[in-house]
Amino acid sequence: MWAEFYERGVMGLGWDELGDLSIYDSKQEIRDRLREIHGSDSSFVNSALATWQFVHELKPGDVIFAKRGMSEIIGRGVVEGDYEYDPEGGEYPHLRSVKWTDKGSWKSDSPLAMKTLTEVTDYTDFVTKTKELFSAEDEEDVEDAPAAEQPAYDKSDFLADVYMSESQYDTLVGVLRSKKNIILQGAPGVGKTFAAKRLAYSMMGVKDPERVMMVQFHQSYSYEDFIEGYRPSADGFELEKGAFYTFCKRAQDDSENDYFFIIDEINRGNLSKIFGELFMLIESDKRGPKNKLQLLYSRELFYVPGNVYLIGMMNTADRSLAMLDYALRRRFAFFDLRPGFDADGFVAYRKGLESEKFDELVACVARLNEAIADDDTLGEGFCIGHSYFCGLKAEDVTDAKLSAIVEYELIPMLREYWFDEPSKVREWADALRRSIK
Repeated sequence: MWAEFYERGVMGLGWDELGDLSIYDSKQEIRDRLREIHGSDSSFVNSALATWQFVHELKPGDVIFAKRGMSEIIGRGVVEGDYEYDPEGGEYPHLRSVKWTDKGSWKSDSPLAMKTLTEVTDYTDFVTKTKELFSAEDEEDVEDAPAAEQPAYDKSDFLADVYMSESQYDTLVGVLRSKKNIILQGAPGVGKTFAAKRLAYSMMGVKDPERVMMVQFHQSYSYEDFIEGYRPSADGFELEKGAFYTFCKRAQDDSENDYFFIIDEINRGNLSKIFGELFMLIESDKRGPKNKLQLLYSRELFYVPGNVYLIGMMNTADRSLAMLDYALRRRFAFFDLRPGFDADGFVAYRKGLESEKFDELVACVARLNEAIADDDTLGEGFCIGHSYFCGLKAEDVTDAKLSAIVEYELIPMLREYWFDEPSKVREWADALRRSIK
């Protein structure tokens, strides 16, 4: 169908037996429907993912490559329209309008994905090499592609999603606006990662993932990953830019909008090694082109734009981690996220489930948190968060589900907390089990 689709200016997807894909509310619904149609024990994971992404994740402005087999690229285009269902479309009734910019044959150095539809955004080496196959003139077509309209997202949306009081939110935003860098710290399950992205969206006023980037620090994460460094290549070594450098350059080109760089597990990395000379540049009063510093490898003069905000996350209950570098600690504000069982949003959510056993379990965890906070060897940083109980619907709140939360999530955590006090573990394990009987 390639020649026809090229002429029509469309891309098409099969699975005609599913009908209109927009009627499905989740990938699981698509998988269930495929099992029902084909009477098969197959998981249909890739089929559900491809059809779901075609409808919900592709957006105008996205660049797509058409391939033949696993070694040849035969075209490139820019998505222009939303999902359309053509019941008369035969084998390929699922369509997107596309401005095809290239047609031909280009051989790929590395094997291409076998899946029908594969998102390649995160395969940066592949994207870079593939883009180099096409002329600079074609790149202008991509830059001129229409931008997708992003949904609005404000304070009220944040408070509906995150179990936090309005006054806490106002304080959090005020501190981040002033300091530019903040670390959300708290015990397991208080929703640090969940809150971080939504905080960024609420401050931007729009749910635009293009202006938010997340990385996770670990023991092997380095300056070369974060800023720049030499990487092996076919011809020896090449200087490659890191995640934060690339993100800052993108923000520099869009100075009218805010950008948010999120670092998960910030205290797991060797921070002095990762940040290098950026220790100074990330300070709120050292932003902008007047405070350029020379980078280690390229010798380029670099600065952190004023429209970039850093949000780090830190688990206060992980005793295996070292304290944060004091030089970095001075450059970040710290905001405690606490269990939100008393937040208006969680109370409304709990009442909506209409489950007495769920209420009893939450009440027991609240008493447990009081005991943890009063324990001299633990404290508030080890309290159990509300996210262990989130995302449930009334029909999900079964004895098996509540028991699984208690047995496989809460009790193992208590064994780690009180590894030298087994009697206390037994006491609270019994209490949690009784609450759901």
